[in-house]
Amino acid sequence: MPAARVLADFFDSVIVLENDTLPRDASPRPGTPQSRHLHALLAGGQRALSTLFPGFEQSLIAAGTHSLSVSGDYWLERPGYEVYPQRDLGFRIYSMTRPLLEWVVRSHVTQIGNIEIREQCKAQQLPTTADGTAVRGVTCLYSNGETEEIPADLVIDASSHGQLTYNLLAALGMPGPEETTVGVNMGYATTVYEMPEDASANWKLVGTHPDPPRNRRSGLLTPIEGNGWIVALAGSHDGKPPDDEAGFLKYARQMRTPTLYKAIRGARRVLAITRYGFKASRWRRFEKLERFPANLIPFGDTICRFNPIYGQGMSVAAKEACLLLDLLQAAAHQGQGFASVPADFLAQAQPIIDAPWGTAVIPDFLDPLTEGERPANLDDALRFGTALIKVAYDDPAIHKLMLEVQHMLKPRSVLREPEIAARIEAEMAPV
Repeated sequence: MPAARVLADFFDSVIVLENDTLPRDASPRPGTPQSRHLHALLAGGQRALSTLFPGFEQSLIAAGTHSLSVSGDYWLERPGYEVYPQRDLGFRIYSMTRPLLEWVVRSHVTQIGNIEIREQCKAQQLPTTADGTAVRGVTCLYSNGETEEIPADLVIDASSHGQLTYNLLAALGMPGPEETTVGVNMGYATTVYEMPEDASANWKLVGTHPDPPRNRRSGLLTPIEGNGWIVALAGSHDGKPPDDEAGFLKYARQMRTPTLYKAIRGARRVLAITRYGFKASRWRRFEKLERFPANLIPFGDTICRFNPIYGQGMSVAAKEACLLLDLLQAAAHQGQGFASVPADFLAQAQPIIDAPWGTAVIPDFLDPLTEGERPANLDDALRFGTALIKVAYDDPAIHKLMLEVQHMLKPRSVLREPEIAARIEAEMAPV
C-alpha cells in the first residue's frame, strides 16, 4: 500500500494485484494468516506513514486506536530487572490490531484516483523483454480462470516470499542473491480478552522478556480498539505455547514473572486462540548481484524478513516507501527517467534494514539453539547490548536513545558515538 501511494505521484496508473477478496472493514483476511496476531507499528514506521498519508495519525485516533507513551505506559520485565523504568521519553505510538491498521492505510490509498486494486488476482509470472534484460509487466490469474499480461514500466514485488523474483532469476539463468539466515524456530499464540474494569492503572502495555536457555517463554499484552487486550505468548524450539485455554493460561503462569498471567486470569476471552510459527529471519542481498533485471524492485519482506517478535517488518516497509519516494523525486528532478531507481533502491535500503536487523539478530543469539552463522564480533555485541540496557536503566537520556534506535527514529551508529560508547563500554563485562 505505501509503495502504491508513492508510485501514484510519478506514473499515470498504478495497479495493485491482490489475491484476496478484501474486507470492507477492519477484518482479518486469508492472505495475511498472521493478521490475527499482535502487531506493532514502531514510531519510525508511524512517522513514515504520516509522511506518505497526510492525516494518518488522526485517522488512527478516529478508528479507536490507543495512544501509548514510550515508555511511560510500559511495564517491561527484563531479565535482571524487576521492571524497567517507566519514563515518558517524548514520543508515542498507537496500539491496534493489524486488520485495523491495514484498513486505515487502505482507506487512504483508495482515495487516490490513479490507483486500482484488483482483487482475486494472483500474480503468476514476470515476463521480460526479448533479450531478458528487463521486466515488461506481470502475468496474472483471475478467479474466473482467465489470465492477462499487464504491461508495466516498473514492477514492485511485495509478495513477501519473493517467489516471482526468484523464479525469474532462475528462468534467466541468473544466480539468486546471497542470503543471511538466522534460525530461531519460534512460535506464538494469540488471543483477545475484554479489558476488565479493574485493569491496572500502572500500565497500558505489559511485556515479559525471555531468559534463554533457562526460560524461553515471553509474552506481550497491549490494548486494542473495542476495549480489548490482545495477548501474545511466544516461545522457541520445544517450548512453543499451545492453543487451548487451560494450556495458554498455564504457559503464561510459567513465564519468568506472573504479571501478565495475573492480568488475564480473570479476564473474559472473546476470540479463539490462534497459533503461528516462524522458522528463520532472512536477509537477501539483492544489491550484491552483478546482474539483475531492469524495471523490478523487490520490496519489504521480499528483501528481509524479520523475527516477528520484535515488530519491525511493517515499519521497515513504510520507511522503504519513503526511500522510494526520495529516489523517484530525485530522478524526476534530473529528468533522466527512472532506469537507475531499482538499483539505487536496493543499495540504499540496506541502512534502513541494518538497525532493526542488528537489534533483533544479536539478542536472538543469546539462545544457544539459534542457528546460523554468528557474526564475527558476536561476543562483543552481546556484551555491549547487556551494558547498554544497564546504562539506560540508570540514565534517561541513554534510555531514550536506545528506544529511538529500536523504534527506527535514529540509526544504530548513534550508540557508537565516542562519549556514549565510552560509557557503555565501561559497563561491559565478559559474557
